[in-house]
Amino acid sequence: MPKLKTSEKHIERTSAPVVTLSSRGAARLRAGHVWVYRSDLANEITAPAGALVHVRDERGRKLGSALYSSASQIAIRIVSRNEIAENELPAVIAGRIAKAAEFRRRAVHDTDSYRVIFSEADLLPGLIVDKYNDVLSMQVLTQAFDRPGLRQAVIDALQKHYPKGSILERVDTRIRELEQLPVRDTQLVEGDKASTIFTVNGVSYHYDGLTGQKTGAFLDQRENYAAAARWAHGEALDCFTYQGGFALHLARVCDSVTAVDISRSALEVAEQNEALNKPEHRCGEIEWIEANAFDLLKHYAAAGRQYDTIVLDPPAFAKTKRAVPTALKGYKELNLRALKMLRPGGTLVTCSCSFYVSEPGFLEMLGSAAADTGRQIRILEKRGAALDHPVLLNVPETSYLKCIICEVF
Repeated sequence: MPKLKTSEKHIERTSAPVVTLSSRGAARLRAGHVWVYRSDLANEITAPAGALVHVRDERGRKLGSALYSSASQIAIRIVSRNEIAENELPAVIAGRIAKAAEFRRRAVHDTDSYRVIFSEADLLPGLIVDKYNDVLSMQVLTQAFDRPGLRQAVIDALQKHYPKGSILERVDTRIRELEQLPVRDTQLVEGDKASTIFTVNGVSYHYDGLTGQKTGAFLDQRENYAAAARWAHGEALDCFTYQGGFALHLARVCDSVTAVDISRSALEVAEQNEALNKPEHRCGEIEWIEANAFDLLKHYAAAGRQYDTIVLDPPAFAKTKRAVPTALKGYKELNLRALKMLRPGGTLVTCSCSFYVSEPGFLEMLGSAAADTGRQIRILEKRGAALDHPVLLNVPETSYLKCIICEVF
Protein backbone atom coordinates (compact mmCIF):
# COMPACT_ATOMS: atom_id res chain seq x y z
CA MET A 1 0.00 0.00 0.00
CA PRO A 2 1.58 3.33 -1.04
CA LYS A 3 2.44 5.84 1.64
CA LEU A 4 0.34 8.97 1.76
CA LYS A 5 2.02 12.30 1.16
CA THR A 6 2.13 14.57 4.20
CA SER A 7 -0.56 16.79 2.74
CA GLU A 8 -2.85 13.77 2.29
CA LYS A 9 -2.45 12.31 5.76
CA HIS A 10 -5.52 12.23 7.91
CA ILE A 11 -5.54 14.86 10.62
CA GLU A 12 -7.67 14.07 13.63
CA ARG A 13 -10.23 16.87 13.68
CA THR A 14 -11.40 18.39 16.93
CA SER A 15 -14.86 19.87 17.23
CA ALA A 16 -15.41 23.62 17.38
CA PRO A 17 -18.37 25.62 18.71
CA VAL A 18 -20.86 26.67 16.04
CA VAL A 19 -21.86 30.31 15.61
CA THR A 20 -25.05 31.06 13.70
CA LEU A 21 -25.36 34.39 11.93
CA SER A 22 -28.34 36.52 11.05
CA SER A 23 -29.12 36.93 7.38
CA ARG A 24 -27.36 40.31 7.46
CA GLY A 25 -24.22 38.84 9.03
CA ALA A 26 -24.16 35.96 6.53
CA ALA A 27 -24.61 38.38 3.63
CA ARG A 28 -21.67 40.45 4.92
CA LEU A 29 -19.38 37.41 4.84
CA ARG A 30 -20.61 36.27 1.44
CA ALA A 31 -19.85 39.78 0.13
CA GLY A 32 -16.21 39.26 1.08
CA HIS A 33 -15.81 40.95 4.44
CA VAL A 34 -14.17 39.06 7.30
CA TRP A 35 -15.79 40.73 10.33
CA VAL A 36 -19.16 40.05 11.90
CA TYR A 37 -20.50 42.31 14.62
CA ARG A 38 -22.10 41.01 17.80
CA SER A 39 -25.48 42.38 16.73
CA ASP A 40 -25.47 39.93 13.79
CA LEU A 41 -25.08 36.78 15.90
CA ALA A 42 -28.26 34.69 15.89
CA ASN A 43 -27.37 32.40 18.79
CA GLU A 44 -25.78 32.54 22.22
CA ILE A 45 -22.11 31.60 22.15
CA THR A 46 -20.56 29.59 24.96
CA ALA A 47 -17.10 29.40 23.40
CA PRO A 48 -14.04 30.43 25.42
CA ALA A 49 -12.50 33.84 24.74
CA GLY A 50 -10.38 33.72 21.58
CA ALA A 51 -11.62 30.29 20.50
CA LEU A 52 -11.86 28.99 16.96
CA VAL A 53 -15.52 28.70 15.96
CA HIS A 54 -17.35 27.37 12.92
CA VAL A 55 -19.71 29.80 11.26
CA ARG A 56 -23.09 28.92 9.74
CA ASP A 57 -26.09 30.81 8.39
CA GLU A 58 -29.59 30.33 9.76
CA ARG A 59 -30.18 27.43 7.37
CA GLY A 60 -27.07 25.65 8.61
CA ARG A 61 -24.93 26.36 5.56
CA LYS A 62 -21.20 26.54 6.25
CA LEU A 63 -19.50 29.94 6.00
CA GLY A 64 -16.05 29.12 7.35
CA SER A 65 -13.98 29.26 10.53
CA ALA A 66 -13.44 32.35 12.65
CA LEU A 67 -11.63 33.65 15.72
CA TYR A 68 -14.09 34.61 18.44
CA SER A 69 -13.92 37.54 20.86
CA SER A 70 -16.10 37.49 23.95
CA ALA A 71 -15.56 41.22 24.50
CA SER A 72 -15.28 43.11 21.21
CA GLN A 73 -18.21 44.40 19.19
CA ILE A 74 -16.47 42.60 16.32
CA ALA A 75 -17.48 39.20 17.64
CA ILE A 76 -15.85 37.01 14.99
CA ARG A 77 -13.11 37.44 12.39
CA ILE A 78 -12.94 34.91 9.58
CA VAL A 79 -9.65 33.01 9.41
CA SER A 80 -10.68 30.45 6.76
CA ARG A 81 -13.57 30.05 4.34
CA ASN A 82 -13.43 26.33 5.16
CA GLU A 83 -14.18 24.62 8.43
CA ILE A 84 -10.83 23.82 10.00
CA ALA A 85 -10.10 22.10 13.30
CA GLU A 86 -8.58 23.78 16.34
CA ASN A 87 -5.49 21.57 16.10
CA GLU A 88 -4.97 22.68 12.49
CA LEU A 89 -4.97 26.37 13.38
CA PRO A 90 -1.27 26.79 14.32
CA ALA A 91 -0.21 25.32 10.98
CA VAL A 92 -2.63 27.61 9.14
CA ILE A 93 -1.18 30.62 10.99
CA ALA A 94 2.39 29.53 10.20
CA GLY A 95 1.52 29.14 6.53
CA ARG A 96 -0.02 32.61 6.36
CA ILE A 97 3.07 34.14 7.99
CA ALA A 98 5.28 32.38 5.43
CA LYS A 99 3.22 33.84 2.58
CA ALA A 100 3.28 37.31 4.15
CA ALA A 101 7.07 37.21 4.50
CA GLU A 102 7.51 36.06 0.89
CA PHE A 103 5.19 38.78 -0.40
CA ARG A 104 7.28 41.47 1.33
CA ARG A 105 10.48 40.08 -0.12
CA ARG A 106 9.01 40.59 -3.59
CA ALA A 107 7.24 43.88 -2.97
CA VAL A 108 9.57 45.90 -0.73
CA HIS A 109 12.72 47.67 -1.89
CA ASP A 110 15.14 50.38 -0.69
CA THR A 111 14.57 49.69 3.00
CA ASP A 112 15.40 47.25 5.75
CA SER A 113 12.10 48.01 7.48
CA TYR A 114 8.50 47.29 6.56
CA ARG A 115 5.21 45.82 7.76
CA VAL A 116 5.53 42.04 7.77
CA ILE A 117 1.92 41.25 8.75
CA PHE A 118 -1.02 43.59 8.20
CA SER A 119 -3.84 41.85 10.05
CA GLU A 120 -6.85 41.20 7.80
CA ALA A 121 -4.92 42.06 4.63
CA ASP A 122 -2.67 39.05 5.30
CA LEU A 123 -5.61 36.87 6.42
CA LEU A 124 -4.31 37.05 10.01
CA PRO A 125 -7.01 39.20 11.62
CA GLY A 126 -5.88 40.75 14.87
CA LEU A 127 -2.11 40.54 14.33
CA ILE A 128 0.34 43.24 13.23
CA VAL A 129 4.09 42.77 12.89
CA ASP A 130 6.57 45.44 11.77
CA LYS A 131 10.24 44.93 10.98
CA TYR A 132 12.76 47.63 11.89
CA ASN A 133 16.08 46.37 10.59
CA ASP A 134 16.88 43.59 13.07
CA VAL A 135 13.99 44.15 15.50
CA LEU A 136 10.50 42.74 14.94
CA SER A 137 7.62 44.54 16.66
CA MET A 138 4.52 42.38 17.23
CA GLN A 139 1.15 43.76 18.27
CA VAL A 140 -1.77 41.57 19.35
CA LEU A 141 -5.20 43.12 18.79
CA THR A 142 -7.54 40.24 19.69
CA GLN A 143 -8.10 37.57 22.33
CA ALA A 144 -7.24 34.78 19.87
CA PHE A 145 -3.65 35.81 19.24
CA ASP A 146 -3.15 36.35 22.96
CA ARG A 147 -3.76 32.64 23.60
CA PRO A 148 -0.41 31.08 24.57
CA GLY A 149 -0.53 28.43 21.82
CA LEU A 150 -1.26 30.83 18.96
CA ARG A 151 1.06 33.48 20.35
CA GLN A 152 3.90 30.97 20.43
CA ALA A 153 3.03 29.75 16.92
CA VAL A 154 3.45 33.34 15.70
CA ILE A 155 6.76 33.78 17.51
CA ASP A 156 8.10 30.46 16.17
CA ALA A 157 7.14 31.37 12.59
CA LEU A 158 8.72 34.82 12.86
CA GLN A 159 11.93 33.30 14.18
CA LYS A 160 11.98 30.90 11.23
CA HIS A 161 11.67 33.65 8.60
CA TYR A 162 13.70 36.31 10.42
CA PRO A 163 16.25 34.30 12.43
CA LYS A 164 18.58 37.24 13.07
CA GLY A 165 15.94 39.50 14.58
CA SER A 166 14.83 40.11 18.14
CA ILE A 167 11.07 40.05 18.73
CA LEU A 168 9.26 42.40 21.06
CA GLU A 169 5.57 42.69 21.80
CA ARG A 170 4.24 46.23 21.82
CA VAL A 171 1.20 46.62 24.01
CA ASP A 172 -1.69 48.98 23.35
CA THR A 173 -3.27 49.30 26.79
CA ARG A 174 -6.58 50.55 25.42
CA ILE A 175 -6.97 47.58 23.06
CA ARG A 176 -6.16 45.10 25.82
CA GLU A 177 -8.82 46.75 27.98
CA LEU A 178 -11.40 46.56 25.17
CA GLU A 179 -10.57 42.89 24.60
CA GLN A 180 -10.64 42.25 28.37
CA LEU A 181 -7.12 40.88 28.29
CA PRO A 182 -4.84 40.87 31.34
CA VAL A 183 -2.48 43.77 31.84
CA ARG A 184 0.85 43.32 30.10
CA ASP A 185 3.80 45.64 29.53
CA THR A 186 5.62 46.09 26.24
CA GLN A 187 8.41 43.54 26.43
CA LEU A 188 11.03 41.56 24.58
CA VAL A 189 9.88 38.00 23.90
CA GLU A 190 12.89 36.77 21.90
CA GLY A 191 16.43 38.12 21.74
CA ASP A 192 17.92 40.98 23.72
CA LYS A 193 17.70 43.94 21.34
CA ALA A 194 14.81 46.43 21.55
CA SER A 195 16.42 49.38 19.76
CA THR A 196 18.19 49.77 16.44
CA ILE A 197 18.87 52.11 13.52
CA PHE A 198 16.83 51.44 10.40
CA THR A 199 16.92 52.86 6.89
CA VAL A 200 14.10 54.02 4.62
CA ASN A 201 14.87 55.30 1.11
CA GLY A 202 18.47 55.88 2.19
CA VAL A 203 17.39 57.94 5.23
CA SER A 204 18.31 56.58 8.68
CA TYR A 205 16.16 56.66 11.81
CA HIS A 206 16.48 55.58 15.41
CA TYR A 207 13.97 52.98 16.60
CA ASP A 208 13.26 52.18 20.24
CA GLY A 209 10.63 49.48 20.58
CA LEU A 210 9.96 50.27 24.22
CA THR A 211 8.77 53.80 23.42
CA GLY A 212 7.16 55.53 20.44
CA GLN A 213 3.81 55.86 18.73
CA LYS A 214 1.89 53.07 17.01
CA THR A 215 4.43 50.29 16.44
CA GLY A 216 7.26 52.83 16.52
CA ALA A 217 7.41 54.77 13.25
CA PHE A 218 5.08 55.39 10.31
CA LEU A 219 6.08 52.71 7.83
CA ASP A 220 2.84 53.15 5.87
CA GLN A 221 4.17 56.52 4.62
CA ARG A 222 7.51 55.07 3.48
CA GLU A 223 6.86 55.34 -0.26
CA ASN A 224 5.08 58.68 0.19
CA TYR A 225 8.20 60.13 1.83
CA ALA A 226 10.13 59.42 -1.38
CA ALA A 227 7.30 60.73 -3.58
CA ALA A 228 7.13 63.97 -1.61
CA ALA A 229 10.88 64.45 -2.03
CA ARG A 230 10.52 64.12 -5.82
CA TRP A 231 8.23 67.17 -5.93
CA ALA A 232 9.54 69.22 -3.01
CA HIS A 233 11.66 72.34 -3.55
CA GLY A 234 12.68 75.67 -2.04
CA GLU A 235 11.61 76.51 1.51
CA ALA A 236 9.67 73.66 3.16
CA LEU A 237 7.36 73.37 6.16
CA ASP A 238 6.50 69.93 7.58
CA CYS A 239 3.56 69.91 10.00
CA PHE A 240 2.97 66.99 12.41
CA THR A 241 6.50 65.79 11.70
CA TYR A 242 6.61 63.29 14.62
CA GLN A 243 10.19 61.97 14.43
CA GLY A 244 11.01 63.68 11.14
CA GLY A 245 9.62 61.21 8.58
CA PHE A 246 8.90 63.72 5.82
CA ALA A 247 11.29 66.43 7.05
CA LEU A 248 14.41 64.29 6.75
CA HIS A 249 13.50 63.39 3.16
CA LEU A 250 12.80 67.03 2.29
CA ALA A 251 16.13 68.08 3.79
CA ARG A 252 17.95 66.35 0.94
CA VAL A 253 16.27 68.45 -1.77
CA CYS A 254 15.03 71.69 -0.20
CA ASP A 255 16.89 74.89 0.61
CA SER A 256 15.44 75.09 4.12
CA VAL A 257 13.17 72.87 6.24
CA THR A 258 11.04 73.78 9.24
CA ALA A 259 9.37 70.87 11.05
CA VAL A 260 6.61 71.16 13.63
CA ASP A 261 5.20 68.77 16.22
CA ILE A 262 3.43 69.16 19.56
CA SER A 263 5.44 66.35 21.17
CA ARG A 264 8.76 67.37 22.71
CA SER A 265 9.87 63.74 23.06
CA ALA A 266 9.17 63.07 19.36
CA LEU A 267 11.20 66.13 18.36
CA GLU A 268 14.09 65.01 20.53
CA VAL A 269 14.22 61.75 18.56
CA ALA A 270 13.83 63.74 15.33
CA GLU A 271 16.95 65.74 16.20
CA GLN A 272 18.83 62.50 16.84
CA ASN A 273 17.63 61.26 13.44
CA GLU A 274 18.87 64.47 11.84
CA ALA A 275 22.34 63.81 13.21
CA LEU A 276 22.39 60.45 11.40
CA ASN A 277 21.68 62.11 8.05
CA LYS A 278 23.32 65.57 8.08
CA PRO A 279 26.02 64.81 5.51
CA GLU A 280 23.28 64.22 2.91
CA HIS A 281 21.30 67.38 3.68
CA ARG A 282 21.06 70.26 1.25
CA CYS A 283 19.25 72.56 3.67
CA GLY A 284 21.74 72.72 6.49
CA GLU A 285 20.15 72.38 9.92
CA ILE A 286 16.43 71.63 10.16
CA GLU A 287 14.45 74.06 12.32
CA TRP A 288 12.47 71.94 14.81
CA ILE A 289 9.52 73.72 16.46
CA GLU A 290 7.46 72.40 19.34
CA ALA A 291 3.98 73.79 18.72
CA ASN A 292 0.36 73.04 17.98
CA ALA A 293 0.29 72.94 14.16
CA PHE A 294 -3.18 74.56 14.00
CA ASP A 295 -2.01 77.52 16.07
CA LEU A 296 1.28 77.84 14.23
CA LEU A 297 -0.34 77.79 10.78
CA LYS A 298 -2.88 80.40 11.89
CA HIS A 299 -0.09 82.65 13.18
CA TYR A 300 2.17 82.13 10.17
CA ALA A 301 -0.67 82.70 7.66
CA ALA A 302 -1.66 85.92 9.43
CA ALA A 303 1.97 87.06 9.38
CA GLY A 304 2.25 86.43 5.63
CA ARG A 305 4.84 83.66 5.85
CA GLN A 306 5.40 81.93 2.50
CA TYR A 307 6.77 78.52 1.54
CA ASP A 308 7.43 76.52 -1.61
CA THR A 309 6.56 73.14 -0.07
CA ILE A 310 4.17 72.31 2.78
CA VAL A 311 3.45 68.86 4.20
CA LEU A 312 0.34 68.17 6.31
CA ASP A 313 0.36 64.73 7.93
CA PRO A 314 -1.94 64.96 10.97
CA PRO A 315 -3.12 62.11 13.19
CA ALA A 316 -6.52 60.56 12.54
CA PHE A 317 -9.24 63.16 13.09
CA ALA A 318 -12.19 60.75 12.60
CA LYS A 319 -12.08 57.51 14.59
CA THR A 320 -15.83 56.96 14.13
CA LYS A 321 -18.30 57.70 11.34
CA ARG A 322 -20.01 60.32 13.50
CA ALA A 323 -16.75 62.27 13.76
CA VAL A 324 -16.41 62.77 9.98
CA PRO A 325 -18.06 66.24 9.70
CA THR A 326 -15.88 67.63 12.51
CA ALA A 327 -12.80 65.95 11.01
CA LEU A 328 -13.43 67.50 7.60
CA LYS A 329 -13.66 70.93 9.21
CA GLY A 330 -10.27 70.33 10.81
CA TYR A 331 -8.73 69.14 7.56
CA LYS A 332 -10.17 72.14 5.72
CA GLU A 333 -8.76 74.59 8.25
CA LEU A 334 -5.28 73.08 7.91
CA ASN A 335 -5.35 72.95 4.12
CA LEU A 336 -6.87 76.40 3.73
CA ARG A 337 -4.08 77.99 5.78
CA ALA A 338 -1.43 75.98 3.93
CA LEU A 339 -2.82 77.08 0.57
CA LYS A 340 -2.62 80.71 1.65
CA MET A 341 1.04 80.24 2.55
CA LEU A 342 2.22 78.50 -0.64
CA ARG A 343 3.95 80.52 -3.34
CA PRO A 344 2.67 80.05 -6.92
CA GLY A 345 4.02 76.76 -8.24
CA GLY A 346 4.35 75.46 -4.69
CA THR A 347 3.91 71.83 -3.65
CA LEU A 348 1.30 70.70 -1.12
CA VAL A 349 1.51 67.20 0.33
CA THR A 350 -1.67 66.61 2.32
CA CYS A 351 -2.56 63.39 4.11
CA SER A 352 -5.32 61.72 6.06
CA CYS A 353 -5.07 58.42 7.91
CA SER A 354 -8.75 58.48 8.95
CA PHE A 355 -10.46 55.47 7.39
CA TYR A 356 -13.89 57.05 7.80
CA VAL A 357 -12.85 60.04 5.67
CA SER A 358 -13.09 58.70 2.11
CA GLU A 359 -10.78 59.77 -0.69
CA PRO A 360 -13.66 61.49 -2.57
CA GLY A 361 -14.62 63.29 0.63
CA PHE A 362 -11.03 64.33 1.27
CA LEU A 363 -10.64 65.65 -2.29
CA GLU A 364 -13.94 67.52 -2.02
CA MET A 365 -12.64 69.19 1.15
CA LEU A 366 -9.41 70.11 -0.61
CA GLY A 367 -11.31 71.55 -3.57
CA SER A 368 -13.45 73.63 -1.23
CA ALA A 369 -10.36 74.99 0.52
CA ALA A 370 -8.86 75.89 -2.86
CA ALA A 371 -12.03 77.71 -3.92
CA ASP A 372 -12.16 79.66 -0.66
CA THR A 373 -8.56 80.84 -1.11
CA GLY A 374 -8.86 81.53 -4.83
CA ARG A 375 -6.10 79.02 -5.63
CA GLN A 376 -5.95 76.43 -8.41
CA ILE A 377 -4.71 72.95 -7.64
CA ARG A 378 -3.23 70.42 -10.04
CA ILE A 379 -3.05 66.92 -8.60
CA LEU A 380 0.34 65.38 -9.25
CA GLU A 381 -0.16 62.09 -7.40
CA LYS A 382 -2.95 60.35 -5.48
CA ARG A 383 -1.32 57.83 -3.19
CA GLY A 384 -2.14 55.41 -0.39
CA ALA A 385 -0.14 53.29 2.02
CA ALA A 386 3.09 51.58 1.00
CA LEU A 387 2.96 48.20 -0.74
CA ASP A 388 3.71 46.37 2.50
CA HIS A 389 0.25 47.54 3.66
CA PRO A 390 -1.82 45.75 0.98
CA VAL A 391 -5.55 46.32 0.54
CA LEU A 392 -7.92 43.37 0.84
CA LEU A 393 -10.75 43.96 -1.60
CA ASN A 394 -14.15 43.96 0.12
CA VAL A 395 -12.52 44.86 3.44
CA PRO A 396 -12.44 48.66 3.05
CA GLU A 397 -10.85 49.15 6.48
CA THR A 398 -7.54 47.96 5.00
CA SER A 399 -7.52 51.06 2.74
CA TYR A 400 -7.28 54.04 5.06
CA LEU A 401 -4.39 56.33 4.09
CA LYS A 402 -4.75 59.17 1.62
CA CYS A 403 -1.72 61.14 0.42
CA ILE A 404 -2.41 63.81 -2.19
CA ILE A 405 0.53 65.61 -3.80
CA CYS A 406 -0.47 68.83 -5.55
CA GLU A 407 0.93 71.78 -7.42
CA VAL A 408 -0.69 75.05 -6.34
CA PHE A 409 -1.11 78.12 -8.56
